[in-house]
Amino acid sequence: MSVEARVYTTPEKDHYPHKNMHFMEQVKKHGELIAALSSGMLVLAAWSLEGRLNETMFVLFHLAAFIIGGYAKGKEGITATIEERKLNVEMLMILAAAGSALIGYWTEGAVLIFIFALSGALETYTLNKSQKEISSLMDLQPETALKITGGREVVVPVDRLHIGDLVKIKAGERVPADGTIVEGKTNIDESTITGESLPVPKQVDAEVFAGTVNQNGAILIAVTKKSGETLFQKIIDLVHTAQSEKSPSQLFIEKFEGSYVNVVLAIVASMMIFPPLLLGWPWQETVYRAMILLVVASPCALVASIMPATLSAISNSARKGVLFKGGIHLENLSQVKAVAFDKTGTLTNGTPVVTDVHLRDQNEEDTILSAIQAIEKQSNHPLAKAIVHYTEKQDIAMKEALNVNEISGKGITAHVDGRLWKVGKDFLPEPAQEYERWNTISNKLAEEGKTIVTILDEQGVAGLIGLKDTIRQETKQAIASLKKQGICTVMLTGDNEITAKAIAGEAGIDHYVANCMPDQKVKEMKQLKQRFGSVGMVGDGINDAPALAAADIGVAMGGGTDVALETADVVLMKNDLPRIAKAMDLSKRMNKVVKQNIVFSIAVILLLITGNFTQFLDLPLGVIGHEGSTILVILNGLRLLRG
Repeated sequence: MSVEARVYTTPEKDHYPHKNMHFMEQVKKHGELIAALSSGMLVLAAWSLEGRLNETMFVLFHLAAFIIGGYAKGKEGITATIEERKLNVEMLMILAAAGSALIGYWTEGAVLIFIFALSGALETYTLNKSQKEISSLMDLQPETALKITGGREVVVPVDRLHIGDLVKIKAGERVPADGTIVEGKTNIDESTITGESLPVPKQVDAEVFAGTVNQNGAILIAVTKKSGETLFQKIIDLVHTAQSEKSPSQLFIEKFEGSYVNVVLAIVASMMIFPPLLLGWPWQETVYRAMILLVVASPCALVASIMPATLSAISNSARKGVLFKGGIHLENLSQVKAVAFDKTGTLTNGTPVVTDVHLRDQNEEDTILSAIQAIEKQSNHPLAKAIVHYTEKQDIAMKEALNVNEISGKGITAHVDGRLWKVGKDFLPEPAQEYERWNTISNKLAEEGKTIVTILDEQGVAGLIGLKDTIRQETKQAIASLKKQGICTVMLTGDNEITAKAIAGEAGIDHYVANCMPDQKVKEMKQLKQRFGSVGMVGDGINDAPALAAADIGVAMGGGTDVALETADVVLMKNDLPRIAKAMDLSKRMNKVVKQNIVFSIAVILLLITGNFTQFLDLPLGVIGHEGSTILVILNGLRLLRG
């Protein structure tokens, strides 16, 4: 009993430090948000207990709210002011809040601090969230490799591999470095690079890329690039570079911020100097008017013009399955003039299905389908699975395949009912009439962008099967909705020209680019930006991450990879493409409300400032005008919760 007691007790004791560490990590991670909310709670407590608190306690409550809520933004403002040698909005908020307190309006100053701290915390959270894709990408990069040295297998870190080193890669392992196969043959899942779901047959002298998966059979490769120069590493670098670039809207906001601070401080300085000299105001009146100016000129209403409206629109959108990672993305969505789409898993379902079956003789249908079912059951290839899925729906007898032999890059041979069958890409020469028949069918299927599988027996071609990654049911509706809004649609795919043309035509896409690798997708995005200005990108794969990051608005399918989801600015939680057009409508509505709020709040600020200069405005009326305008713009923004 005592042994069992120790077995159960020890893990419990060990568990508590981990729980405490996790708790402290979460507190540190969300510290700015916790501080802002704590500041708000202190203000609320002081306001609700105002009649029961003595003056000292009332002031202490607000001082605590000032310090807790304003520490992070205050530190940021002071540091930026010292480094950049110019004042900023953070410093203006500190001065405005301090000014409110100096003339006895503690609550107004504390509320100002709370609102500004909360917006800063949300901004920090969004920025931290958007950086996670880098670590997600790195998780797919192997850290070690099985290097062959002097006939021995040695595990070494990937960053110690040199060009020319021999590396062994077993079935199911990720390729650790770019290289060429010197021994063995296999199928490689290159979806991390190209985004295409079909594995690529590889044999000696074929090129392989880091981050891809060796599906079956051990291979030996010779390293051709160092770890920092691989194609996979370039994808990571592209994501990082694209995210570090500031949008035009962000640059405008930063420029406006500096101008606003300078104008307000210049007016306050003027209030402290000229009225006593030119108008004969007493110095006490001058200080009083300057403090009122700091209060009424504080941009609470301007801040509230955007944040409540944005959060309301984001909440509305989230209920309908569209998740925005920040208000700026919702704001910018209405500016998009062109949208680029990945093909596989975005416009299409991402898995091949049998679309056409042409047989030599319909009287042999059961025999041929039984044979191909028995053979394809021996393979894990996506095309084989699609064919087996099709044959299982037919009423045919089950057969057994013997002497199965897979020929890499060509197909499978096997005996069924004593007859030799081959299923693959190539077919044997036929008599002139039969060859013409099969060639016509093959060309037609190819023009439709379909993958062709040939069935052969001892007599020749027994049939052709066409397979295709089918378009999602909602794709055509989504493309049509975007076109109605005047949006140009483009498809970027790693597929060949024939397949790309067929899919683009079926979906109603305006333009397409075939054979598109990840780095080329980024180049295409930059060209689209030059042509249209603001451009969106919709994708679901790891290979789409650089383009998603390079786009003004990146949209990920909810069923896509973690990297795509982390990189994108918008996520379609239910893979519902038509929601993109509806989200654009919501973005336009939100921008209209924001413009209304901004114009109104600026007009009120100008009116209050004018009233202050004419000595018509006293502090209580200034506070009512200032806080009243803030409440009104918040209520206007909350209208976006509906519809």
